[in-house]
Amino acid sequence: MGVKDINVAVIGAGRAGLIHAHHFRKSVPYARLAAVVDPNRAAAEQAAKELGIETWYGDYREALRDDGIDAVVVVTPTIYHRDIVVDAARAGKHVLCEKPMAMNAEECEAMIEAAKEAKVNLQIAFMRRFDASFQEAKARLDAGEIGEPVLIRSLTRGPSTPQPWMYDLKKSNGPLAEVNSHDIDTLRWFSGAEFAEVYAIAGNYRCPEAAEPYPDFYDNVLLTARFDDGRQGVIDGALSVQYGYDSRVEILGTEGVIFLGQLHEKTIVTARRNKEITRPFMNSWKHLYKDAYLAEDIDFVQSILEQRSPKVTGYDGMMAVKVVEAGNRSIRESSVIRLS
Repeated sequence: MGVKDINVAVIGAGRAGLIHAHHFRKSVPYARLAAVVDPNRAAAEQAAKELGIETWYGDYREALRDDGIDAVVVVTPTIYHRDIVVDAARAGKHVLCEKPMAMNAEECEAMIEAAKEAKVNLQIAFMRRFDASFQEAKARLDAGEIGEPVLIRSLTRGPSTPQPWMYDLKKSNGPLAEVNSHDIDTLRWFSGAEFAEVYAIAGNYRCPEAAEPYPDFYDNVLLTARFDDGRQGVIDGALSVQYGYDSRVEILGTEGVIFLGQLHEKTIVTARRNKEITRPFMNSWKHLYKDAYLAEDIDFVQSILEQRSPKVTGYDGMMAVKVVEAGNRSIRESSVIRLS
């Protein structure tokens, strides 16, 4: 007998949602894009038309009632993740949930428990773990090529202005969640340790329109950390930087260092008569991590077919959320926060 295709519905027809949807439509073996969902029914219908499929829904519950759907990808604002994932698990659907996993650790625990009870996979979309360079760096670390890693620095800076709902930390948890969840997971993955304490400072330097209605909003954040084995970590996050998309990692060991990151989107270099050299800067995360997003989606389907746990679990998502909570509390209280 042949392998049955996994029918996937993508919930959320925004930028990231359409990336996943296009993958499942054309590029993921043994997968079929069965439906797209968005509460903006016009957006859902337009996405379905763009993707060349017939089925779309304005309410995710309609998709969950579809017995032909085996799995869902949740790409909505974070405040809706908990309810959608719990409902999906109870409907017997496997789940790939975009980061950040949820608004707090309690919501994460509910999502994990629902998936466990329903015996479905719950994967969190930390796609950097599927990036070829990140995977090679992890292999070199595990092989001891730079000795013991003692300091891991990770930064993510985005060029775009936040969407209005992101200004409200009660809805977004701020850039530590929306931008730096990937950096938090990177530090956990490369160190093989858990965060023990964090200290974070932040400020709003580039988004003056948010200053009065949302005085606690920040577009720049720096978080320092100590892990439970004594190693050190640093995270640098920023929004609306204008100059481009910037994602880099440095791992300092007792016997060497590993650098990760690519500043240039294209290989073209222009030299002019004024003796200056110019080269286009990286424009978007969609380009830098293009292959990683696809590899993530492929592995999600493979984990279902192979009946194995996903490589990035709900526990990984929850631990990142705990660091976000601790970091935001540190910003508010100007103090070191110890994680249990």
